[in-house]
Amino acid sequence: MTVPRVLTIATSDSGGGAGIQADLKAFAAAGAHGTTALVALTAQSTAAVTAVHELPSDFIRAQLDAVFDDIGVDAAKTGMLFSRRIVETVADYLEGRRVPLVVDPVLIASSGAQLLQHDAVEALVRRLFPLATVVTPNLPEAEVLTGMPGAPRRDLAERLVEVGAGAALVTGGHGETAVDHLFDGAEHFELPVERYDLAATHGAGCTHSATLAALLARGWPLLHAARGASAAASAAVRNGLVEIGAGEGPVDVLDVKGRR
Repeated sequence: MTVPRVLTIATSDSGGGAGIQADLKAFAAAGAHGTTALVALTAQSTAAVTAVHELPSDFIRAQLDAVFDDIGVDAAKTGMLFSRRIVETVADYLEGRRVPLVVDPVLIASSGAQLLQHDAVEALVRRLFPLATVVTPNLPEAEVLTGMPGAPRRDLAERLVEVGAGAALVTGGHGETAVDHLFDGAEHFELPVERYDLAATHGAGCTHSATLAALLARGWPLLHAARGASAAASAAVRNGLVEIGAGEGPVDVLDVKGRR
């Protein structure tokens, strides 16, 4: 059996906790080979995003060509895309290269920084959601994307599918109840998750969506992959590196501390 090949289309985090750095660690932990198409760079720590540098569309396409044409892609995920131009560049490309796709609609960092410009939100929903096997917003992101603040996760997930996503998984790190809610377009599933009171959640969402993509690349059904992604993200927070940085420490999907 060949190793699954998983592509992340996302942004670099110079602090190493989120973005493509988190994705690659999660891919490895899930037994997949990770590839990347960078769309932007951030000057980022655990406490703040101080600068964002967008990459040109032709360079984004060149990276995608390099990966698809030589290595191949069994599944892909998108993370922080930042601008309308980048969203449309990625959507234009993926329309011609359909693969299982996890869309993580990254809107705001754990530090509070805005990671998707306001005029890009509509493009994300209109262009990328119809290409997505599943979208994975957290609760606040799902409320923004649907315009339904305070709605139950069940209603949010249904609305996300109504606007084009193949399935919706509203993750459970926020809100009163620690549960991931999956709606696959036909059935609803509630997936209880362990919540840990640790200041080490930086990269949790990236780790979740990257693990989900890797498990889909391995051929897992969506429900089983969602359960596996929930467990991996929860364990990564439990093992989180609270001693790193002045803000929310990075999650640890590879259990670095346990390998000492």
